[in-house]
Amino acid sequence: MDFNQKIYVAGHRGMVGSAIVRNLQAKGYNNIVTRTHSELDLTNQSQVASFFEAEKPDQVYLAAAKVGGIHANNTYPAEFIYDNLMVQNNVIHQAFLSGVKKLLFLGSSCIYPKLAPQPMSEDALLMGKLEPTNEPYAIAKIAGIKMCESYNRQYGQSHRVDYRSVMPTNLYGPGDNYHPENSHVIPALIRRFHEAKVANAPEVVIWGTGTPKREFLYVDDMAAASVFVMDLDKAIYDQHTSPMESHINVGYGSDVTIADLAKAVGNAVGYQGNIAFDTSKPDGTPRKWMDSSKLNQLGWTPRVELAQGLMNAYAEFLAGHRDG
Repeated sequence: MDFNQKIYVAGHRGMVGSAIVRNLQAKGYNNIVTRTHSELDLTNQSQVASFFEAEKPDQVYLAAAKVGGIHANNTYPAEFIYDNLMVQNNVIHQAFLSGVKKLLFLGSSCIYPKLAPQPMSEDALLMGKLEPTNEPYAIAKIAGIKMCESYNRQYGQSHRVDYRSVMPTNLYGPGDNYHPENSHVIPALIRRFHEAKVANAPEVVIWGTGTPKREFLYVDDMAAASVFVMDLDKAIYDQHTSPMESHINVGYGSDVTIADLAKAVGNAVGYQGNIAFDTSKPDGTPRKWMDSSKLNQLGWTPRVELAQGLMNAYAEFLAGHRDG
């Protein structure tokens, strides 16, 4: 490995981007380029062009995206499709124009059809209708995968372009969003159990029956997988993918019921009360589980188990909330 090569991490302040920076630094990469949103607006083509002309990075990790939960996706669909398409188009195209040979695009498990067979394998892409609530975001992410593939197909031979994509399952850990309304399930549960513990509340009520199953991956494992896929020898990557199905799933390998997840979060937080389920509330999709066998065959498996990951996440939550 050339530890002096210049690596641009787009979205370095986000949960995944910051974990990628941590991973690269731990491995000894010492020439990492970052820009905050105020320094570089990735939706602005001329700003992105100027940045790539000036910096000329060797590698790009594209972890920048406009993200949010169901409420945000439903409320701002135009912003989700426009902002994400613009960021991807600008970064991928300007990376190409400035001579970047290696780029990794980070997608999302929501690219797969709502009713995709479980576990969801890479070949389920474009085989059915998407979940309506986050369709604009998913369409943008699919476009990002196809843009990387298209540049490989057109410029792989002539310009040695090698642009890859990874699709993470649900992520949690350092840098997560604990906002009361806009957070995902694990940070939302951590906050609720913590507040119940502080208030000595006898019971925490969870929406639904607790039977749906979800898969969760610690964000530092996702970062490690991203660097692993980026650094794979091209011949090996090509052997396990195809020109028009080049993305690779990154999952934990197994899933957990919401009821068991709630118990695990309660244990991590140290909540002693009762956990109840409001079965009048909706459950959502029965199961969302990624098939990560391709990545496992390539030689990567996650390291952080759920119980340990939840304890790490709670410690970070406490560090940011000095109320208990």
